[in-house]
Amino acid sequence: MSNGPVIRLHPDDNVVIARSALAVGTSIPGENVVTAEPVPAGHKLAVRAIAPGDAVTRYGQIIGFATQAVQPGRHVHTHNMGMGDFQRDYAFSQAVKPTAFAEPQATFMGIKRPDGRVATRNYIGILTTVNCSATAAKYVADAFRANPFTGANPLADYPNVDGVVALTHKLGCGLNTQGEGIDVLRRTIAGYARHPNFHSVIVIGLGCEGNQIDTLLKAEGLERGPHLHTLTIQDTGGTAKTVQAAMAKVQELLPEANKIKREPVPASFLTIGLQCGGSDGYSGISANPALGVASDLIVRHGGTVILSETPETYGAEHLLTRRAITPAVGQKLVDLMGWWRDYTERNGGEMDNNPSPGNKAGGLTTILEKSLGASAKAGSTNLVEVYRYAEAATARGFVFMDSPGYDPVSATGQVAGGANVVCFTTGRGSVFGCRPAPSLKLATNSELYARMTEDMDINCGTVVEGSENLEALGRRIFQLILDTASGQPSKSEALGFGEEEFAPWHIGAVM
Repeated sequence: MSNGPVIRLHPDDNVVIARSALAVGTSIPGENVVTAEPVPAGHKLAVRAIAPGDAVTRYGQIIGFATQAVQPGRHVHTHNMGMGDFQRDYAFSQAVKPTAFAEPQATFMGIKRPDGRVATRNYIGILTTVNCSATAAKYVADAFRANPFTGANPLADYPNVDGVVALTHKLGCGLNTQGEGIDVLRRTIAGYARHPNFHSVIVIGLGCEGNQIDTLLKAEGLERGPHLHTLTIQDTGGTAKTVQAAMAKVQELLPEANKIKREPVPASFLTIGLQCGGSDGYSGISANPALGVASDLIVRHGGTVILSETPETYGAEHLLTRRAITPAVGQKLVDLMGWWRDYTERNGGEMDNNPSPGNKAGGLTTILEKSLGASAKAGSTNLVEVYRYAEAATARGFVFMDSPGYDPVSATGQVAGGANVVCFTTGRGSVFGCRPAPSLKLATNSELYARMTEDMDINCGTVVEGSENLEALGRRIFQLILDTASGQPSKSEALGFGEEEFAPWHIGAVM
């Protein structure tokens, strides 16, 4: 990648990317082009004539089609480029290659649970079956929060407990008590109840909701015991009595939860949720491919990475199906794309309703362009499995989980599936957390990192500037993941993010 005013991503591309804002009359070395109009930073500049209807290419792939004639030196964006349909060659499994596993295997300081699982954090969770029990759950968690104004800290005697968190939601009733909608909700809650980052959980219900506690436990194979407790507001005698009972139970659990120590464990116990939000024109150049390098390192050291956001993979799925270990695994991904096309159509939308206004302001024009950059987070290893939303990701290696592109909903599914660290790239400045899993924020450009340093964990703008290559940056991200998994707080954790962002995917009618 040169240090000139633009970035060329593939020899065959008919556009290049502005490294910084380009004024009219800027000569582009090596392209034989002079800018005919201003081009914002991160946006596309035509370097060849593009006729109406011709494909616009970036990364050597189609990202859209010209809606009018575009001359060299012109800004390429929503005013002269749009979506279009084209055939994709899925080439199932043709790019599968052996994984070069690392020796010796990297380690981090993890928390071993009695059943053999490994945690990166140590929380007590207050979960809810329905929105009606959300307030009670929050009162319980609030009773164990430190007060920055008075200095009071109810957990001062329990330094090994990371906190008591309430994960509430707006669902649980007014929906069909059978079928996909409630299955997804139950699977999500159960995934959190089982998560190794929770020493124990208390599930609070109302009593008359559709998502009954007993039915939830039976459907998901959960059993009450030392690490899973339940309370029902109507049976306990109301909100106040339920809050008091839950607080007493937390107080009883804290001494045992505090009896943990961190010890070296293999990196194979890491499951990383890959997210991007508030993307810009640099996302597919810096943060996403650098995270892809780190993803490859996680896989080479025996761990798992989860790519999600199915609508934001649309247009890049043919690159992933080539890496599917079997054609059947690749077909699962293709089938998901068909489901999403039908889903958006019957709800009066279309796949290109994404990118968002912020994405477009940052230089992304179509979902095809956004998806090609987003999929770079998954690196280059084989696609070993495709999962439903919030399904336990038990395979080791690179896997895909179905989810919407909306980050809180997508990350909630990944954590329910077992992600114990989340890596979140952003070019516009998304802020996010996802307790009980720590979330790392990767800024795509240095200006964003400087402006939002308190939110961003690492600056990937060094790649755009040419001061660091993707391999070196990827290794830095990998080390940051190990350090964070070992207990180093992320920026979002320090800011208190991670409870309000719990957002199970709602599918189906609200009645």
